Amino acid sequence: MANTSTLTELPSAAGRVATEKPELWRALQNLGEAANTAGPLDARTRRLINLALAIASDSEGATHSHTRRALAEGLSADELHHVAYLAVTTLGWPHAIRGLTWVQDLTRPEK
Repeated sequence: MANTSTLTELPSAAGRVATEKPELWRALQNLGEAANTAGPLDARTRRLINLALAIASDSEGATHSHTRRALAEGLSADELHHVAYLAVTTLGWPHAIRGLTWVQDLTRPEK
């Protein structure tokens, strides 16, 4: 059965598919766990790398997801912003700033 607490964090379309196809969602969760345990990196490092990969893949949804998870795991907004700044030399200014704005969607104090 799909983990409903995780489903509530998914965007609506992804959550619907996970609910309709729980075996597919479980397989994805299992693949993620296998990737997490495949090497020596600690959870904090893995989360920062996943955020960097989300920014590099130009995925707003994945960037938001990894930002949410990182904040829930105790990483600071400054650490997450630094990931986007590091993207400048590899991805270019516009791409890095786009990723930064996606991170800031969740790290900016409410106005």
